[in-house]
Amino acid sequence: MEAHYLPAIRLGGWQGPIELVAPGDPVDLAGAAGLLLTGGDDIHPCRWDPAEPLHPTAEPDAARDALELPLARAAWERRLPILGICRGEQLLNVALGGTLIQDIPSHYGCHPGLHRLGSSQEGPRLAHGVEVDPGSRLRALVGPGEVFVNSRHHQAAGRLAPVLRLSAWHAATERDGQPLVEGIEAPDPDRWVVGVQWHPENLVTLDHPAGVSALGLFRGFAQALGGR
Repeated sequence: MEAHYLPAIRLGGWQGPIELVAPGDPVDLAGAAGLLLTGGDDIHPCRWDPAEPLHPTAEPDAARDALELPLARAAWERRLPILGICRGEQLLNVALGGTLIQDIPSHYGCHPGLHRLGSSQEGPRLAHGVEVDPGSRLRALVGPGEVFVNSRHHQAAGRLAPVLRLSAWHAATERDGQPLVEGIEAPDPDRWVVGVQWHPENLVTLDHPAGVSALGLFRGFAQALGGR
């Protein structure tokens, strides 16, 4: 968290306090400016369907599920700005009533490395481009043209929560006409709620269009935080 997310938030322009929380910590959103849901291990399928078995490749983090799901719902109820990144995007979708695809390669029939390339310890590795809805908040944040992203995940949003909409996708990875979800957001213009499947915190310093897009996302989040 300290090595990647905090510098990205600061580069975006937020100079206010930042509180880091972990399982077991007392959490109170009173006075909070917003919520950042970060990347990490998988979400257990019991969180969206008690009858769905755990996929053999899944590595769930029950402690984080227990902390973050109610935290995301509380931030939504308080109408706080929310930014979800990778696991954070998936958790946001589950918290608000959506489902996940537990394993992208087995569901879509694609190469395992296509969406799980590299690690946070390596330098940024761009994996592919994503298409962004031209009328979305995300498009206003990341700028025009194709958005190049890194990719380190094997779960993805399935059925979207009723209060969220699709904002970005990877058209080359699809099943039954449904492309892989890469971005979600609240359609309500009065709510700043955005989730992305990639890791923009690793891209903000790149001298590349991917870096410009990533920085735009954190600038937008910082502006939403400062507006409170």
